[in-house]
Formats: sequence, C-alpha cells, structure tokens
Amino acid sequence: MLSDQQGNHLSGATPETVELYNQAVTTFNLYRGDPFTLLDNATEQAPGFGMAYVLNAYLYAMATEPAANAAAQQYLEKAKVLSLNKREYSHIATLNQLLSGNWTAAAIALDHHNAAYPQDLVGLQVGHLIDFYRANARNLRDRMARVLKHWSPETPGYSIVLGMYSFGLEECGHYAKAEETGRQAIALEPLDCWAHHAVTHVMEMQGRVQDGIGWMTTREPYWSGDDNFFKVHNWWHLALYHLDLGQPETALALYDGQVRKDRSSVALDMVDASALLWRLELSGCEVADRWQELAKVWDQHADGKLYPFNDWHAVMAYLGAGRHDEVERLLTTFLQENTPRNEVELWARQTGLPLIEGFKAFWHGDYKTAADHLYKARYIANSFGGSHAQRDIIDWTLTEAALRGNLTDLAQALANERLALKPHSIMNLSFLSRASSAGSTSR
Repeated sequence: MLSDQQGNHLSGATPETVELYNQAVTTFNLYRGDPFTLLDNATEQAPGFGMAYVLNAYLYAMATEPAANAAAQQYLEKAKVLSLNKREYSHIATLNQLLSGNWTAAAIALDHHNAAYPQDLVGLQVGHLIDFYRANARNLRDRMARVLKHWSPETPGYSIVLGMYSFGLEECGHYAKAEETGRQAIALEPLDCWAHHAVTHVMEMQGRVQDGIGWMTTREPYWSGDDNFFKVHNWWHLALYHLDLGQPETALALYDGQVRKDRSSVALDMVDASALLWRLELSGCEVADRWQELAKVWDQHADGKLYPFNDWHAVMAYLGAGRHDEVERLLTTFLQENTPRNEVELWARQTGLPLIEGFKAFWHGDYKTAADHLYKARYIANSFGGSHAQRDIIDWTLTEAALRGNLTDLAQALANERLALKPHSIMNLSFLSRASSAGSTSR
C-alpha cells in the first residue's frame, strides 16, 4: 500500500496522487500555497483517495467560517462512504465531533489518535490548531511532547513538529525553551511561519519590543509572501510591537497597508483587523470610516453559531461602525438555546456573552459595567479562542475602562499587574501614570 512522507498508509491512492497529497500537506505545514487545488486534483484522479477528502475537510473546518464549514461537511460525507483503514476512520470520528461543534471532544479524539499514530503529521497539526482555537495552552505544548521521541531530524516534517512545540512552550510560559526550539525549527525550515510566529510571541510576552521588530523585519522575506496564508497575522504582530512603543501612527499605517490593503474576507485576517482597530481606538487614534468597511465584510461570517471568538471580533467592528442592531442580533443568538446543545453554544453563553456585553458597555461609555463584565471574563476567556497576545485585548480594555470610569484603585492595580510582566512597556507605564494622577487628585 502507498504511504505518505511519514510512512502512514493511504487508502485509494495512486503514485501520482500521493505526490499531490504530499505537496498539499507541505502547503498546510507551511501555510503557504494552495492545498485545495492539489487535493481536488488528487480526488479527481483517484476518487477513492480517502485522506485527500479528510484533509480537505480539516482545512475547511479550520477556517471557522460558515460557508467553509458546510464545505467541510461535504468532504466528510464523501470520505465516509469509502473503504478506509483504521487510522483514516479515526480521522472521520474526529471530524464528526469537530463539525458538530464539540471541539474538546475532537481534541481528545486526536489525543488518542496521536498516541496510536505519533507520526501522523496531519493529525498532529490539526490537533494543534484545535488546541489553539480552544485556547488549551497545556495541550498545545503536551500534544507535541507526547510524540517527539518518535521523530528525528531525518523524519520529513520534523521541523514542523518543533515549530508547534515551540508555540505550545511559549503559551505555557516556557519562554527560553520556546525560543530555542523555534529557532531550531527555523534553522531546519526557514519558511516555517508558525515557528517564526512562536518566537515572535516569546518576544511579545517578554516585552522585547526592539528584538521583536528586528526579528520581524530581518526575516520578512520568509513570512510575507503573497502566497503565505499567515502573513497578515505576522504583520499584526509587528503592529503590536509599535503600539507597545507608543507609536500608534505606525500601527495605523500597517493596518492601512499590509493588514487590510487586500480587503481580505478570511476570518483569521478579519480577527486581526478588528483587534488592531480596537487597540488603535483605545490608543486615541482616529480610525474614521475603517470600521464600516470591516463590519460589512464580517456579515458573511458572524452568524453567532459557529465560533464565538470570531463573533466577538465582529462585534468590535459593528460597534465601531454604529451597527448596534447587529450587536443585538448576536447577543440574541447567543441566548437562543436555554440548554447548550454543543460546546460552541456553551462557549457563546459562558464566554462570548460577557465579553460582548463588556465591550458593548465600554463603547457606550458605561465604564463601570464594562469593568464588571470584563474583570470576570478575563478569568474565563481562555476557554475559547486565541493566544495570550490576542486575549490581552480584554485586559487592555478593562484597564482603560477602569481609568475612564474613575475606578482608580482597580486601574492602579491593573497597571501594576501589566508592568510586572512588561516593565518597559511605554503603554503600561502610561497606564500607571494616568492611574496615579487620577489617584492623587481623588484622595
């Protein structure tokens, strides 16, 4: 039987379609190029090629977009009727959970799958992304730790596993080891934008802003190509560094340039756009009508049913654009089911709802209500979505709410908390200065 690059058997494949599949896996590994056309060509030539359908289903599911989710279901149905091996049926079981909105059940299914098939790179990478989408830092790290002994530098894809391990280490606060591992991955595969991104996160979390800017700019040719699916997110990280330096004008120029110049409708890119515009608003930047453009594009994705992390970022755009009816629509959708039917609905009710209520209150100037919602939400927000760097928008907004709402003690406490992690951040120093000035005036 034919096998992939790591030796996993592929049912229904031909020598020619295995080559197409391997190319598609590599494009997925590097987030670079078009895996969909490669996989569709493979199934056109070999209609019984199960893993080609499975990988397509995973790729569409990972988009966290309603139309893409429907496409993922179609590919899954095509795979289900084929003659598959035990490993491939295991992927079918995972997809059934994932497309039913039960992300943790899918992650656990892949935990067991990875233990049985530790060199199944597709299973490892999809599991890693699921861990990321549900903000499970421990499993981002430990999914790779459990299989690393089965890999070596001679195994195709070894650098990809190292890059994922690096990001998991970073999200768990093991910054030195994360950076060392990420740099090792990049030395083996310079185009690995996920490993690059992991090292970027280390520098962000440690407040090494100048190091981060240097890292991004010197390596720009490796991560900024037009065919790089992850390029906007890495540009977003560069903008964060400039915000930390108190340079919102530079960050706004990056928004107008590399972050939003193509008017991308990809959900990942739009999350970055919303998150950057919101931070710019908090920084006192005049963003003018940029919210209107972004809000209009969000309409195709923000259904309140698929992935609440996206809906929360859509709400930022709707608030900025003055489309408050859309905010209310999403809040109503989150409250429709008295008893959540799946994990996504639970996320919406338990995490999405207080975040949206908090951001809505902040936008309307009800800063005490915003602080009440967001202070509670900051402790549950990692039940879904994103990295520490992405979720920092909650604490930033909370701190700003405390300052604007004359909650002086809370503002000082939050500023001190932030400075303990990033003592040289100009933004954090500004928070403390403002809080201290307000405190001296009010006492």
